[in-house]
Amino acid sequence: MVKKENRFEVVYKDGAQLKDDGVRQIIVDTETGVNYLVWKAGYAGGITPLLDSEGKVIVTERKR
Repeated sequence: MVKKENRFEVVYKDGAQLKDDGVRQIIVDTETGVNYLVWKAGYAGGITPLLDSEGKVIVTERKR
């Protein structure tokens, strides 16, 4: 059986599901290197790519 790798890797996590401000995570797409901010609290949440000061998507170079 082939081992399936996770496409997304959590590189930062803050907060708690039981608090009003929820959980914030930064995840990296292991195929593209694009960084995303993920926020979730209760039944709500959102995801957006992280941008640098010039408005460009932050990409982390990944070793394969």
